[in-house]
Amino acid sequence: MNEKGILIVVSGFSGSGKGTIMKELLARYPDTYALSISATTRSPREGEVDGREYFFVSKDEFEKMIAKGELIEYAKYVENYYGTPRDYVEKKLDEGRDVILEIEIQGALNVKKMFPDTLLLFVTPPNAEELKKRLVGRGTETMDVIESRMNRACEEAVGMENYDYLIINDNLDRCVEEMHSIIQGEHRRSSRNCEFMKEIKEDLERMKH
Repeated sequence: MNEKGILIVVSGFSGSGKGTIMKELLARYPDTYALSISATTRSPREGEVDGREYFFVSKDEFEKMIAKGELIEYAKYVENYYGTPRDYVEKKLDEGRDVILEIEIQGALNVKKMFPDTLLLFVTPPNAEELKKRLVGRGTETMDVIESRMNRACEEAVGMENYDYLIINDNLDRCVEEMHSIIQGEHRRSSRNCEFMKEIKEDLERMKH
């Protein structure tokens, strides 16, 4: 029997490096993990492929998906919808892949409501100073944008305690391995192995006589 995958939600401060960690985790363990692909109503950017970066759908189609309950979670940002298609996620979990969703706190808590077994991971830099340094180090944003991201981090910090694990990203290599071992350890959690426990108890009972 193929072991079912675990649904994992990864959130974290903007600038915490969660995107880099995801890329590295998927590169090292391509057969273990699948990154969930979001559906969106925004137009594809250059080089983006439907079904690879996103599932690109019309506003009408997206609203139908909402009505039919085909999305695990969704949100609207600046006139465009983004959401996680349930079908894709369930298919990957059934294939035995651990599926990772990279979404913000609000979406994460909604997923947990719908799938109580979801593993919630929060990625943070070692301290606030380091977060600011990373945002400045990108060299792509003005100080105004950096300030607003730091303010946003204060909002993002509310709700951290709802997560199962904190992943402190001070060293990429260590961080990726830590995330991998947390997820794999989670497969052995007794509450995820009720079927196995039931079978082994029955086998033991049978062998007693």
